[in-house]
Amino acid sequence: MTAEKIKIYGTETCPFTRQARAAYGEKAIFINVEDNPEKLDEMLSFSDGKRIIPVIVDEGKVIVGFSPDGGSGGG
Repeated sequence: MTAEKIKIYGTETCPFTRQARAAYGEKAIFINVEDNPEKLDEMLSFSDGKRIIPVIVDEGKVIVGFSPDGGSGGG
């Protein structure tokens, strides 16, 4: 049984998304919501409609924003 990959929703140009992608590395998959309305809607369902990125989904736990020190924050 393989653990589900962590999902990082964001955009290529967001510095917080880039930091999250670097921090999670191979444990996560990146989902670009910039030009994909379906994935944007999916992200918004996890973030309760908040348009803050990145949105990180890890085994049902949702984190909105990213800060390298482990706190929330984002762009």
